[in-house]
Amino acid sequence: MLSTIYEPIQEDLVKVEDRLRSVGEVDFPWLSKLLDYSLGDGGKRIRPALVLLSGKFYNYDLSYLLPMATSVEVLHTATLVHDDAIDNSLVRRGHPTINKVWGEDKAILLGDYLLAKSEELVADTQNLRVIKLFAQTIMAISSGELNQAFSAFNLEQTRQQYLQRISGKTACLLCLATESGAILSQAPGKSVEALKGYGYNLGIAFQIADDILDFVGTEAEMGKPVGSDLAQGTLTLPAILLLERYPEDNPVRRLFQNEDKQKNIELALELVRNSSIIQECYAVASDYCARACQNLNLLPDNASRRSLIKLADYVVSRRK
Repeated sequence: MLSTIYEPIQEDLVKVEDRLRSVGEVDFPWLSKLLDYSLGDGGKRIRPALVLLSGKFYNYDLSYLLPMATSVEVLHTATLVHDDAIDNSLVRRGHPTINKVWGEDKAILLGDYLLAKSEELVADTQNLRVIKLFAQTIMAISSGELNQAFSAFNLEQTRQQYLQRISGKTACLLCLATESGAILSQAPGKSVEALKGYGYNLGIAFQIADDILDFVGTEAEMGKPVGSDLAQGTLTLPAILLLERYPEDNPVRRLFQNEDKQKNIELALELVRNSSIIQECYAVASDYCARACQNLNLLPDNASRRSLIKLADYVVSRRK
């Protein structure tokens, strides 16, 4: 399905892949190996696609959009490498993580290198507004991750706090992709705001859908163990709804109070799967996708706009 969605920018996404491969062309063999391993593991490339699709409405200049599209994927990869090291995750996208294979110290240093590389790439846009936006996004991601870390195993989190957390953790990077694509294609102010709104709302929906999969997915399709968020003490929307439904006798409450970890994870998964909670979460995600697409009404009707609408549909239909 993604290949159809990416059709208007397919040739240029191939150029992004070429740029990503070139990131690994360094003199130090071990660094080259780590870069190739982290950047070549078959992600969906949604973020670079968003940069390119958002640039298709006005002055599509690949000399600026290509380094931007590459930079957001390198930044995304840096955050994943750091996340896996922080969480001591052993599997990512069905493959052993950097920290599993080479150790936490190498993972942290690789993440730092990727972060610096993403900043070097975004400098090639020669656009101070975009460079500043890129730095602000890194700060927002870091703030979101710190928010998650300090709220781990805290049962007193509200839906609003959850949405605020995932805004920094996920939505801001998709927002960066769409907003920068608009800016670099010299879109008028209202169109920049429209694409920014699309990216933000799509990012919220994307994270909610990911959080749903942590309850109903399989290890094979997720590339990591089911229930990983609960195991890390991260309260996501399905868990919040479960706590609202069963405020006292609740496996999430017992898990967060350090009682029989695996048993309570399994009980929480079972309760969520056998209730209407999943449908409620998908309804929230669908609402954010609808908000995202409403922003597109302000833009010219072309193949890229239709692809962005299809991408929103894809986000909430990955597994329903």
